Amino acid sequence: MTNTELAILSLIAERSRHGYEIEQVIEERGMREWTEIGFSSIYYLLKKLEQDGLIEGRLEETGRGPARKVYRTTTTGRTALRNGVFEALSTPHRCYSPMQLGLANLPTLSPGKAITALQQYQAALQEHLAHVQARWQSQPGLPYFVDAMFELSITMIQAELAWIEKFIKQVEEHNG
Repeated sequence: MTNTELAILSLIAERSRHGYEIEQVIEERGMREWTEIGFSSIYYLLKKLEQDGLIEGRLEETGRGPARKVYRTTTTGRTALRNGVFEALSTPHRCYSPMQLGLANLPTLSPGKAITALQQYQAALQEHLAHVQARWQSQPGLPYFVDAMFELSITMIQAELAWIEKFIKQVEEHNG
């Protein structure tokens, strides 16, 4: 199961939802900070999860406007969710960062260009860190496991910032 499938399945397991409501929850919770869920892929994923027997949809009248399809998890879906969560928590997964590809090919840039690129990356990381910290601080009283998500993200960004600062100095010394 992909991360996006697991994320959508988890939202439906919380309670029955329709596609637009899923989009609203994703936006409210800032889920795009930690998983790749495009708005346009939600309905594709709902259809796939339904075809896989993990969720089932039924049309509900809204009282105004057209009926909408509301999804709920099946027994198979709840089992798949538990298995997916266990897998996510217990198994390290590789991350294929474009930064590593750039590092592998660093010699193709002049030292000045390389340092400029690394400094831009550093600045973007600093902005991202400030964004995540502000988002976390704007939501007091979150459940402990949501706090843990923010704390993990912040810790990882801070570690990468410390590394990039050290590496920029290394590049400067090597080419200075």
